[in-house]
Amino acid sequence: MSIFLDRDTRVIVQGISGRMAQFHTKDMIDYGTNVVGGVVPGKGGQTVHGVPVFDTVKEAVAATGAQASLVFVPPPFAADSIMEAADAGIEYCVCITDGIPAQDMIRVKRYMMRYSKERRMVLTGPNCAGTISPGKAMLGIMPGHIFLPGHVGIVGRSGTLGYEAAAQLKERGIGVSTSVGIGGDPINGSSFRDILERFENDPETHVIAMIGEIGGPQEAEAAAYIKDHITKPVVAYVAGLTAPKGRTMGHAGAIISAFGESASEKVVILTAAGVTVAENPAVIGETIASVM
Repeated sequence: MSIFLDRDTRVIVQGISGRMAQFHTKDMIDYGTNVVGGVVPGKGGQTVHGVPVFDTVKEAVAATGAQASLVFVPPPFAADSIMEAADAGIEYCVCITDGIPAQDMIRVKRYMMRYSKERRMVLTGPNCAGTISPGKAMLGIMPGHIFLPGHVGIVGRSGTLGYEAAAQLKERGIGVSTSVGIGGDPINGSSFRDILERFENDPETHVIAMIGEIGGPQEAEAAAYIKDHITKPVVAYVAGLTAPKGRTMGHAGAIISAFGESASEKVVILTAAGVTVAENPAVIGETIASVM
C-alpha cells in the first residue's frame, strides 16, 4: 500500500476558495484524488468544483469522514489551520504555504506533541510541493503526468528537483511508489528520517531516492539512520555544492551555519553511510537505475 495516500483517501482542502487553491484542487480531482470537501471560515454551504465547503475542519471531518488535508492558507493563518486539522482528527496533512514564521512552526510542533504518537497527525511541509502516489492520488501542486507508477520512493526538500528525478525515471520506464516533499523551511513537520522509515516498511518501495540541499542537519541525521536501519538501496543528490557559507540560498532553511551543513560535507557523510550519491542533477535518474 502507499505510505500516505491511495484512491480511497478522503481529502479536504483548507483555503479552497483561493485562486491557486481552486486551480490545484481541480488538478487533484482530475487526477483522481478523492477530494470530498473544503474549509473556509464564513463560506460554509458554498461549493467549489462540486465539493462542499465547511466553516471548520471539525465540521468537514464529521460530514465527509476526511482523513487528509491540504493547507492552502496564507502565512499569518497557516499555523492555526494546521493545529485545527490536528484537533479535528485529520491523519495526514500537507502544508503548501511558503513564508510561515519559524516561531509559528515551533508552536505547531509543540502543540502536536500533546497527542500520543498513535493519534498524532502526520504533517509534511510547510513550503513543499506535496505528496503523490502515482496512479492513485495527489495531494499538492506537482505536475502529476510526469510521475509513472512504480517502486522508487522519492523524498526531498526541493519540489522541482523531485520533479526532475521523476521525469528522468519516467524516460527510463521506471516508476515511483510515492514522492514526498518535506519542504525547504528550517522547521518542518516531517524529516528525512521520518519518511525513510516509512519507505523501509513499504513493500511497494524497492529503492529510495533522497533529494537534499545545503543547510540544516537533516541529511546527516538521515545518513546515521540509513546506516543502522535501512536495508534498501538509497540514492541521494545534494544541491548547493557552490553555495557560499552564511548566505541563504533559495529555501529559508538553505543556509550553511555549521559543520555538516554544506553540500560537500553532506555528500561525504552520506557516502560514508553507504548511500550512492549522484554527482549532478542531470544524472539522478541514471544513478537510481544503476542500483535497481
